[in-house]
Amino acid sequence: MADPSSYRPKPGQIPDSPGVYKFRDEHGRVIYVGKAKSLRQRLANYFQDLAGLHPRTRTMVTTAASVEWTVVSTEVEALQLEYSWIKEFDPRFNVKYRDDKSYPYLAVTLNEEFPRVQVMRGAKKKGVRYFGPYGHAWAIRETVDLMLRVFPVRTCSAGVFKRSAQIGRPCLLGYIGKCSAPCVGRISAEEHHELAEEFCDFMAGRTGAHIRRLERRMQDAAEEMEYERAARLRDDIGALKRAMEKSAVVLADATDADLIAVAEDELEAAVQIFHVRGGRVRGQRGWVTDKVQAVTTGDLVEHALQQLYGEEQGDAVPKEVLVPALPEPVEPVAQWLSQRRGSQVSLRIPQRGDKKDLMATVARNAQQSLALHKTKRASDLTTRSRALEEIAEALGLDSVPLRIECFDISHLQGDDVVASMVVFEDGLARKSEYRRFQIKTFQGQDDVRSMHEVIGRRFKRYLQEKQKSGEWTEEPAADARVDDNGIANATVTAGPDGPEPDPTAGRPLDEDGRPKRFAYPPQLVVVDGGAPQVAAARRALDELGIDDVAVCGLAKRLEEVWLPEDDDPVVLPRSSEGLYLLQRVRDEAHRFAISYQRSKRTKRLKASPLDAVAGLGDTRRQALLKHFGSLKKLRAATIDEICEVPGVGRKTAETVAAALAGAAPSAPAVNTATGEIIEDDGAPPAALSSERGQDR
Repeated sequence: MADPSSYRPKPGQIPDSPGVYKFRDEHGRVIYVGKAKSLRQRLANYFQDLAGLHPRTRTMVTTAASVEWTVVSTEVEALQLEYSWIKEFDPRFNVKYRDDKSYPYLAVTLNEEFPRVQVMRGAKKKGVRYFGPYGHAWAIRETVDLMLRVFPVRTCSAGVFKRSAQIGRPCLLGYIGKCSAPCVGRISAEEHHELAEEFCDFMAGRTGAHIRRLERRMQDAAEEMEYERAARLRDDIGALKRAMEKSAVVLADATDADLIAVAEDELEAAVQIFHVRGGRVRGQRGWVTDKVQAVTTGDLVEHALQQLYGEEQGDAVPKEVLVPALPEPVEPVAQWLSQRRGSQVSLRIPQRGDKKDLMATVARNAQQSLALHKTKRASDLTTRSRALEEIAEALGLDSVPLRIECFDISHLQGDDVVASMVVFEDGLARKSEYRRFQIKTFQGQDDVRSMHEVIGRRFKRYLQEKQKSGEWTEEPAADARVDDNGIANATVTAGPDGPEPDPTAGRPLDEDGRPKRFAYPPQLVVVDGGAPQVAAARRALDELGIDDVAVCGLAKRLEEVWLPEDDDPVVLPRSSEGLYLLQRVRDEAHRFAISYQRSKRTKRLKASPLDAVAGLGDTRRQALLKHFGSLKKLRAATIDEICEVPGVGRKTAETVAAALAGAAPSAPAVNTATGEIIEDDGAPPAALSSERGQDR
């Protein structure tokens, strides 16, 4: 690890002018390229106290061993040079978008003597007209098949074209009228090229003139009583209209625009682009990137613009580019886009109307793309195994944490303080074992005390159920399942380093054969927070005499991992799969806690019909709901059936029946133990049983 002060330029060496700078590592490789309006001010930001730098920036400057710069005249030149150097050196710390899939284009090879219409992927070629990208190749082929009736452009390969010319007989498309057959001289090269140009004009959105011309020709043919030709022209018009319908009209003013949306979290970002031409969505594409450096949404937009238009010229750059955030500063980027197009380009954030609505649609696609990317990443077995190994190595664990439990605290300004516990086994969420807790000892904004209480309650229940079931064997038995005491013994599976214990082994079972809910301890407890929360969790475990469960905390702001009694955090590499898994576990605990806290707040604000019954306290209200299961069943019960509930007399039963008879039926589902409104937040029905409801 290099000390940035060892290669810091001397005062006065760095010019106060626009330019592009490069950081190189000890081997001379370029690891980061950046641009600046003032090189002196920008580079000074990298050579401040390391404690004040963002962790990712700190990693970059400590990896580098030298810095150099090139002065340019304007910010636009700096933008162009930065793009060229990023393409040339591929620096590891720059934002590098990668396609989340390979997108096909509809291409017309206007650079050939006889232009060909085909599906193309990969790098664009000079002299070829591209349309798209499209989501699927079959969508292109369907559109082309409809349009070949009107624009019979060649679609065959060079080999087929050459062979047809040699034998003097066209292919099948030439016989059925979907190719003008230039291979056998039915049409000259000039006429075929003009036909390809008309095809490109139609695909570019200039559809009205072609439709009107065909309609006039159809009317002329009908007036001349050439009904067969008129019928064919009618079918051609229908084919073109069906091809147009495949692209939905989204902007009424026939706008040519690209809409860019960004979805991001602390580690990754997804970009989605909709290409709108002639008011219709003509193509869509998406990218995903790792956020190696500390970048804003505006920075991500700027890098997306560079990658999208760096190789484009002319009409390929639209008149309008709509983005969620503007780069800072925006003027050089807008000027650079205008130079690429050859005319003025509007770069702005949509504020109202159809364009803002369409931008919301693009943003939803970006969110889905990021979620899909994370799902694919999490579902890979090799990746999960590597993540668990990285966590074990970073935290100094004796073995990989096959079971991880994460806890988070949630409240609204000290009210309705709740906690969540989520469980990940083998890197995958086990939602059937999620738990929710309601803080009992106090209410207020003290996450440390809340964390201490929740960890203590969870492991007290673990110890209680362990004592109830007796000590189970810790020696792995290869073919044992359940012994006479209802205890699941350990089983053995083959691993690369010898036998590995089954993570479901050694667990006390309920009567139905399922493991008891708190009887299986985790190998790792993760808390949402820094050193104070970690210390509270460790203290709770020490008070119970539990020393075989590791504890760590993940601080959201800097994604640092804190260990008990350590003054400095553990900083996992940015590309670490272990950090990604810890973040996903933490985010799931946060989501689960927030959803429960919101349901508590909603329940508190929404009165129950039983609240209006005079003389009916909380204890008897809960007893009634527990006995009948829901307000609906209680409303249908007779007075005698209500009297069967312990503590409810006939007079009270009559009052309850009268109150419910005058109340409107309640739609939400109700917890049988507490009468709480159940919100669908991912908790399974098993987590809402009467026994488990006491610990939420």
